[in-house]
Amino acid sequence: MNKFQLEGRRVLVTGGSKGIGLGIAGAMAASGADVILVARNPAELATAAGTLRATGRQIGVAPFDLRNTDAIPAWFTSVVAAQGRPDILVNAAGITRRAPAEELKIEDWNDTLAINLTATFLLSQAFAQACIAAGARGKIINIASLMTFAARRTTAAYTASKGGIGQLTKALAVDWADKGILVNAIAPGYIATDLTAPLVNDPKFDAWVKQRCPLGHWGAPADIAWPTVFLASAAADYITGQILCVDGGWMATF
Repeated sequence: MNKFQLEGRRVLVTGGSKGIGLGIAGAMAASGADVILVARNPAELATAAGTLRATGRQIGVAPFDLRNTDAIPAWFTSVVAAQGRPDILVNAAGITRRAPAEELKIEDWNDTLAINLTATFLLSQAFAQACIAAGARGKIINIASLMTFAARRTTAAYTASKGGIGQLTKALAVDWADKGILVNAIAPGYIATDLTAPLVNDPKFDAWVKQRCPLGHWGAPADIAWPTVFLASAAADYITGQILCVDGGWMATF
């Protein structure tokens, strides 16, 4: 089972203060990794870090608003200088802005693409540059979506961004394979988090999810976290450029 352990590894997780990102960070720490949490809200980061320190691992925080894409390279360099170079990058931060496509405001489009796609690229680029300069291998795990493959109404910006994540994952995997940097993605199904609480609490939508999903229930952050640990571990050293659906069978049926 040592192949699945992450002792001696450092992981940077964006969106790490809650939801799927926090679940991933917790599983990484439980598997022996030290973790750097990234999110916009310093208070939420401090709370999350306090919880994860019970694992006995080093838990750092790096508050940052990923919409500020121009500042990402310099910010990443400062994080590395202060907390060490991460061996693993998990791009879990994401937002959505809902509106019919004909009504979608350009600022909502830009914010969604900036956080979900552009920031993922720039962080991955900075991470790869740091690994290459150090002569080190690395792993990147992106959080994709069912909307990497399909769409629902009122989700044009989110669907475009997550479709981009799928193709970006493949492109980076190909570009960096000879550098020892493996790039994969996980596409979650419907996961019960604070963000999706309004949907979970909507009886009609809740019933639809449970009827549509072959396993018949919502997922939990832990359902995404442990496959992420697998992809980050030595057990997945011959896997790159893949998008793993962790969706209760959602994409297997219609």
